[in-house]
Amino acid sequence: MYVSMKPVSAVSVTMNPSIRLPLLGTLLGMAIGMLAGCAATGPSSPSARPVLYPNAALNRVGETRARAEADACMARAQGAGLTPDEKNNETVRRAGQGAATGGVAAAVGALVTGRGVDGAVRSGAAGAAVGGSAGAVSGAMREKASSTYRHFVQRCMSEKGFEVIGWN
Repeated sequence: MYVSMKPVSAVSVTMNPSIRLPLLGTLLGMAIGMLAGCAATGPSSPSARPVLYPNAALNRVGETRARAEADACMARAQGAGLTPDEKNNETVRRAGQGAATGGVAAAVGALVTGRGVDGAVRSGAAGAAVGGSAGAVSGAMREKASSTYRHFVQRCMSEKGFEVIGWN
C-alpha cells in the first residue's frame, strides 16, 4: 500500500475591516463590563453596606429591621446631597489618557513600519479605542467610597442605637 503525503497549505482567513472594528468594540465592551463589575464590590466600593455589631439594639429589632434602618440612613445621606462614591471623574480622565496614548503609539508604529498615512489613521483609531477602553477600566477600578457619606450613615445609625463596625 502506498500513501501519498502532500503538504497541507496554511489556510489564511481575512476579515473585512468594516466587520473587524465593530467586533473589536463589542469584545472590548464586554471585557470592560466584566472588569467594572468586579471593581464594584467589596468593603472599599461605593456599593458597600454598613456592618453592624450585634449589640442590644440589633438584638432587640432583628436583622430585617436593622437593614431597613440602614437603608433609611443611606437615603437620608443622599437626601442631604451626599453620594456613596467620590465624584472625581477618574474613569473619564483615565479613558482620555488611554485613548491619547494608544492612538499616538499605534499611529507612530504604523508610520514606522511603512503602512502610510491611511494605515496610520486606521491604526491610530484602533489604538485609541483600545487605549480608551483600558483607561476607562483602570479608572473604574479606582473609584472609591465617599468617607463623608459613610460618616453620615454611621452617625445616623449610632443615633438609632446601632454600632457600625465596618462596611462590606
